[in-house]
Order: sequence, then C-alpha cells, then structure tokens
Amino acid sequence: MTVYPHLLAPLDLGQVTLKNRVLMGSMHTGLEETGDWNRVAEFYATRARGGVGLMVTGGMAPNREGGVFPGAAGLFTARDIENHRQVTDRVHQAGGRIAMQILHAGRYAYGPDCVSASAVKSPISPFAPKELDEDGIEKQIADIVTAAVRAKEAGYDGVEVMGSEGYFLNQFLVTHTNRRNDRWGGPYENRIRLPVEVVARVRAAVGPDFIVIYRISLIDLIPNGQTWDEVVTLARAIEGAGASLLNTGIGWHEARVPTIATSVPRAAFAHLTGRLRQVVGIPVITSNRINTPEVGEALLADGMADMVSMARPFLADPDFVAKAASGRAREIAPCIACNQACLDHTFSGKLTSCLVNPRACHETVLSYAPTGAPKRLAVVGAGPAGMMCAMVAAQRGHKVVLFDKAGALGGQLNLARQVPGKEEFHGLVDWFTHEVPRLGVDVRLGRAVEVADLAGFDSVVVATGVSPRDPGIPGQARALGYIDVLKGAKVGPRVAVIGAGGIGFDVAEFLVAGGHSATLHPEEWRREWGVGDPALTPGGLAVPAPEPPARQVWLLQRKAEKPGRGLGKTTGWIHRAALQAKGVKMLGGVSYDRITDEGLWITRDGKAELLAVDDVVLCAGQLPERGLYDRLIAAGIEAHVIGGADVAAELDAKRAIDQGARLAASL
Repeated sequence: MTVYPHLLAPLDLGQVTLKNRVLMGSMHTGLEETGDWNRVAEFYATRARGGVGLMVTGGMAPNREGGVFPGAAGLFTARDIENHRQVTDRVHQAGGRIAMQILHAGRYAYGPDCVSASAVKSPISPFAPKELDEDGIEKQIADIVTAAVRAKEAGYDGVEVMGSEGYFLNQFLVTHTNRRNDRWGGPYENRIRLPVEVVARVRAAVGPDFIVIYRISLIDLIPNGQTWDEVVTLARAIEGAGASLLNTGIGWHEARVPTIATSVPRAAFAHLTGRLRQVVGIPVITSNRINTPEVGEALLADGMADMVSMARPFLADPDFVAKAASGRAREIAPCIACNQACLDHTFSGKLTSCLVNPRACHETVLSYAPTGAPKRLAVVGAGPAGMMCAMVAAQRGHKVVLFDKAGALGGQLNLARQVPGKEEFHGLVDWFTHEVPRLGVDVRLGRAVEVADLAGFDSVVVATGVSPRDPGIPGQARALGYIDVLKGAKVGPRVAVIGAGGIGFDVAEFLVAGGHSATLHPEEWRREWGVGDPALTPGGLAVPAPEPPARQVWLLQRKAEKPGRGLGKTTGWIHRAALQAKGVKMLGGVSYDRITDEGLWITRDGKAELLAVDDVVLCAGQLPERGLYDRLIAAGIEAHVIGGADVAAELDAKRAIDQGARLAASL
C-alpha cells in the first residue's frame, strides 16, 4: 500500500481518466522560442516518464497582440502544429498526458499592440493597452477558440484557458481594469461574459472528449478585485459552459503580496480552493507553494482539492511522482522556491532552468552519461558546488572522495537556512546529505587537506568557497562578522549592518525576526502581508499588520543607490518590503569612518553622523578561497576550481551548482 493513497489515486474526468492527482502546472520556459522542438519535446517527455498525471505547457499566445512579448510562441501556422505534434507524440510515447495553455496577456503583453478591456496601463509594462471594441473582442474570442482547435490537431489531450494572475480574461472581471459601460462591463454578470463565452465556444469547437481546464483567480490581491461571491458566480458559470477542471490562480502579477516565493508558507492559499470545491461540481486543483508529496497528500486527504498543481518542483526533479510512488521520497530534489533560475530568468528573457537541477530545460545538451574512463577524483569543499560536482561525478562512475574541514555537509547553505523565510534550505541540505553518500561518494568530514594529501588522485576539484572581505574600517575589531551572527552570536537591540547585498538583507531579516519566522505560521504570515478574506474585502486585501521588530536595524551600503537594487528580479521587492515593514532604515551613499564604543560613525551627503548602535555586523562582500588550487597547479597536479573559490559573487548557489554539475559532466 502506498503512503500517498490520495495523491496517487486515479481521477476520472469523463473525457479521460488521469493516473494520479498530480498536475505539472504551466511554466514559461522559453524553450518553444528557441525553435529546437526536439529539446522542447524532451523536456516534457522527461517529466512524463517521471509519472506526472497531467502536464500543462507554458502559455501559448492565441494571436500576436496577446503574446507576453513580441515573438512569443503560439499555434499560428500549419508548421507550428507540426512542431507541437513532436511534443505530444513524445509525451504520449512516454505514457503521459499534456494540455496546452492558451495565454492571452492583455495589458501585460510587453508590446505596443497590447489590448484590454479598457485603456488602463499596467504598472509592470510601459505600454498602455488599446481598449477593444465589439469587433476586437470577437476577434480575441475567435483566436482563442482557433488556438484550442489547433491544439487538438497537434495532439494535445486538452487546453488550459488562462483566466487568472491578471491576464486578459481576468482584466475583464474587475473594475480595476474594466471601466466599460457596454455589455462587457458594468455589472458583474456583464464582466464575466467574456471568460464564460470563451469556455463555451472552446468546448463547442473541440467536442466533448477533450480536457478543458479554466484557470480561475481565487484571490486577486489588488484593489477593487473580485469578491468571493463573484468568484463563486464565475466558477459555476464556467462549469456550466463546459469546463472539465478548475485550476486555481493566486494574485495578479502586479500585486504587492508574494505568492510563490520561498518566504510564502507552503500551501498558504489552499484553504480557498477547499472553499471553492464545496460549491462546484467539477474537480478543483489547488496550487502555490506545494513542493512535497506529503503536502500534496495532506491537502487531498483534507478535502482541499481534487488535484494538486506543482510547477517548479518538476524543474527540480522530473521524477517527483515516480520517486514518491516507489518509496523514494527522500531522493526527490527539492524545489526551494528561490525563483533564481526559473522566474528570474523568464522575466530577464533567458531560458529557464533550476538552481537545484541544472539539467532542467537542458536535457538534450547537458548529459550525465556514464564515463568510459573512471577517475579517482578528490573534491575539496562540501558546499553546493562541491556536493553537486561529487554527486554527478559519482553518478557517472568516477570514484569520488569529498573532503571538508567542517563536521557537516552544506557549506554556506547551513548559514542560509538560519534566515527566517528560507526554511526550504533545510530540505535542500537534507537532500544533499542523503544523496551524496547514496550515490557512492566517500565523505570525509572534519578534515582539512593540503597538496600532499591529494597527490594520489587523478584530478582534484577545489570548491573551498569564500571568506568574508575585510572592509578595513577603523575600530572594526569591535564588529561582528555575518557568520558569527548567523551562528548565534549575541547581538544588541540596535544594530548597523554594513553591506546591503544579498547577505546584508538576509542578516537584517534574521536580526529583526528575533528567532521567529512567519513563514512557519500561515495565518500570521497572511496578517503581516495584508492577505484577507475575499468574502470580506474585494480582492482579499487587508491592512498589513506585521509583528514589531526584535531590533532596530540600519542597513547601509557605499553605493549611492537604492539598497537591494541588485537582488533577484522577482524577489528583491519582497525583501525590501519585508524590511520596510519592520522599520529597517536602508541608507545608500554611506562612507564608514570608524567604529567606537559609541557606535558607528558614518559620512552621508558630506555630513558626519553617529549611529548610536550596540553592534555593527560586517557583510561587506567575500573573497575566493583559492589558495589550495594555486598550490596544486604549482605542484603539477591536475586541478579545477569551482563555486565561490572561483568567483566570490554574493554566495551564488545557482552558479556554483551549475558549475559543479557541468564540470562533473565533462570529466
């Protein structure tokens, strides 16, 4: 008997029976835009072989004006249909099922031809949309229906009509973006006309034996969003129009509430799906921050949904379902919801990948094939770069010994997981700790090695990480290092943090939290961010009520710019907002004069001032620890350097893991 009986149970949709209750949610990867359809097909087929019940593609544009950016992929020609058939054929050969998402971006389309219900510009795009007239609305409906018909011709098992996250259909639903007074605007029964008409006409065009999913926004998290009664009205109308499934979306892209970042509690919004499930008659899918089989199983067992949607977890591990089903859940590479290689890449126009799994979206170009010439390999340093290199090399057949002077695996990850809101790093360290020895790596901890210890190896990989940079501030002997602080050093009630990069922000969050993390308490987290009940306030917004900070913190940087500017593209605003809510004073353009018993003396705007703080914490950058590499090369020993020992840039685990994997794949 499986330990996940609800998760792995089949689901009868009428049109088809899905083999389990797991949906791989839609992600825009950028693969379709490469034009390499073998690569696209292999990405999805790999996940089909991993056992997922149903997959949804990234959003395909129904027309040029609806594409998320100029040149966005869609099914516009007979050649497009042929290309997509490569994907569906490969997925079906692998035993999987796949639906194509039809995504009309509306005013979120990053181009001058964007269209919407009204000419209300989005705050995340420089282009004001054109307000559609009757003929324009009819064209959009017809193009969406045509896209669905072409998806069926291309061999897809169904389509998902994207109606959430603030995209085109969602824009018609709320007065925030729909200022019309014709039959497509005004009262809610008019505003829902467009999505209901779209679903009804899609169903009529594709016939009864085709999956039609509608992605519905449960909580808009914007001013003048939908009320809960309106959401229910729409859901029932969509069901009546012929949808097979309701997939749930949370928040608009412009919302100032995080919805999928790592600091969001797991399944933070699933209670809303559970509420919707009670009032409709078709299966409902819950989504957002579900990343383990245990969480998915609990949601289904508690009646919160009929299926669970996980998107990025299938970047981290395409074999998620197969491993869960065969009792190997500890082997599942965890999605830590960092956004670094997925959403940050997407919104920067780069190909998606995954911090934890560099092969994601690179299945045909990054191979971990067995080696024909096994080597005896030493890896020095058991941080993310060294662990990934050791794992991939061992997986390929090399004999690997992993050394570290510390008494545990993880390196700087063990510091990151002390930061409130980064609890997912516990799972990442646990995974590495399980997988490194399971793959046959000989782990030797608590041992510092030198050149003489490494003479018998065919090759040595130096992954010795970084050391904190000395900023050279007079009196800094009175200061604390960030490592000491994250390891539990005593810190006073008033603190200045020198350096406002990623580490500085992490340390500031650690200090104001005082050992407490709202991420572990969903109700508290919703209260802090102002997430209310859409049954009480339109859009589900409430007045944020953060807990008082444990300390008064000043976060300082030399650069005369807004602190945090260099943080992640899709998460930087979250860190800035969280610290602002805790009263952290963030200052740029600061010169550090000296540290005394009185506090920190600084110069800003040409004026000297004293910050009367109890402690100063140094987060002023890092330097690569590559001395061992230099000595190995001087001794004529084949050596490679990776991770922070190569480039000490903000403890970039994404680059470190990718570099470690690629080196091991090439040995």
